Amino acid sequence: MNVVVLFCKLRTFLLNYKQTNISVTESFGAAVSSLNAAHLTDGVIRRSKRMMLDTLGVGLLGTSSPVFNVVLQHGKMYQSKENSSVWGRPGTFLPPYYAAFVNGVAVHSMDFDDTWHPATHPSGAVLPALLALAETLHSKPSGLELLLAFNVGLEVQGRLLRFSKQAHNIPKRFHPPAVVGVMGSAAATAKLLGLSPTQSMAAMAIACSSAGAPMANAATQTKPLHLGNAARRGLEASQLALLGLEGNKQILDLESGFGVFYQDYIPQHLAEVTPNGHYRWVLEDQDIAFKRFPAHLGMHWVADAAVNVRTQILTEDPNADLRQIKRITLRVPSSRYIDRPIPDTEHQARHSFQFNCCSALLDGEVTVDSFSSKMMNRKSLRELLHKVHLENPEDNPASFEKMYCEIMVEMARGETHTARCNTFYGHWRKPLSQEHLVRKFKTNASTVLTSGAADGIVQIIENLEKIPDCSVLGSYMQFHKHVTQREQSYYSASV
Repeated sequence: MNVVVLFCKLRTFLLNYKQTNISVTESFGAAVSSLNAAHLTDGVIRRSKRMMLDTLGVGLLGTSSPVFNVVLQHGKMYQSKENSSVWGRPGTFLPPYYAAFVNGVAVHSMDFDDTWHPATHPSGAVLPALLALAETLHSKPSGLELLLAFNVGLEVQGRLLRFSKQAHNIPKRFHPPAVVGVMGSAAATAKLLGLSPTQSMAAMAIACSSAGAPMANAATQTKPLHLGNAARRGLEASQLALLGLEGNKQILDLESGFGVFYQDYIPQHLAEVTPNGHYRWVLEDQDIAFKRFPAHLGMHWVADAAVNVRTQILTEDPNADLRQIKRITLRVPSSRYIDRPIPDTEHQARHSFQFNCCSALLDGEVTVDSFSSKMMNRKSLRELLHKVHLENPEDNPASFEKMYCEIMVEMARGETHTARCNTFYGHWRKPLSQEHLVRKFKTNASTVLTSGAADGIVQIIENLEKIPDCSVLGSYMQFHKHVTQREQSYYSASV
């Protein structure tokens, strides 16, 4: 046998032997500790920077929501020697755990944040925790170190979700960010703190005891707390691990560990990380979905199909009265928590096939304003809601990878119009262009920040790997447009 071939086979055997003699949890701890900036590929950097920019924008918009104001008042009850910035609130600082919490709540307060496959909201559980931590560290992390830690947090979430086929479907029992998100936050902040493999394992074990949130709280003001708690508890777990607290060293291996969340849980080792070797990130193979309006991801198929039907109706008769629609049939996946015929609150409306269909039909779009009390309580919309009928075809699974929406509208005079959306614009198969993503960020950020601050954040994210101090982002996130220029210069001292 050729010596080179023999050597390669021996090396493969030794690698496999080594992996079978360590636990899955140990392989995760080793990867979290060992991954370095050299492992980041251009594609991963590009995709993760898009995720960061979108998360900051929806978080800034979310600071105007009622639920954010409630949790902010709660956070102000606590004090510490170390403090981190509250986004969109000049001069407001909270202990790092609570800054991570309230900023995480802001990100998900309108259900406007990114969505991955298998289903979760990966960024909102990680970025608020990292930025809160970065501001408190004596040696401020660079932008490249922030990118690395962020991607470690994404990677842990993506790998854990792939240990279960159930995770590929729209969730029924628990909200995924509250489960994998807290693990991602722990891993990301462990990376930024420079924890050892053993400490990183401990951080994930500690975080696992804070995981979980029931889907019964979807479409309520409590749902955004799932992201805030994931960010906060993950950060807390890594700092407890730094102080020496331990947990089960096989937390990812056991059915009674992380396996409690999935009935078909089959954990697998992470590939060994070598200092100069290539590492294949989940984000390289699975892109992200960015939403064009603030609602559950499933609503985007419905809105696109409804707008298509509206265009057909008005093309045929420019003077058509859409209030004269006789019946609307929606063919969508079966998912109880997003089947809400007559939503009463904005949070219910964001999780209603029926509401988003009718809004798109009447207005030609769904926007932030669509969920205001004025728009929700329109007589024309309330009447149209009663004409919507849902069907759940067997070939339409409850999966963001495979679902579709088909709509059929019957007019009062008998004519019918149909449209089908298989992939909406913004889905990972049809991603938003960079121009449209930046436009979304600036539109959201401008509700709170000056245009100069919004432009500054875009520039920072675009050049993040070259930024020596990533905590500069916290300063820009406080440039509120209703604060005088003199006050802004005070708050931008660190810049």
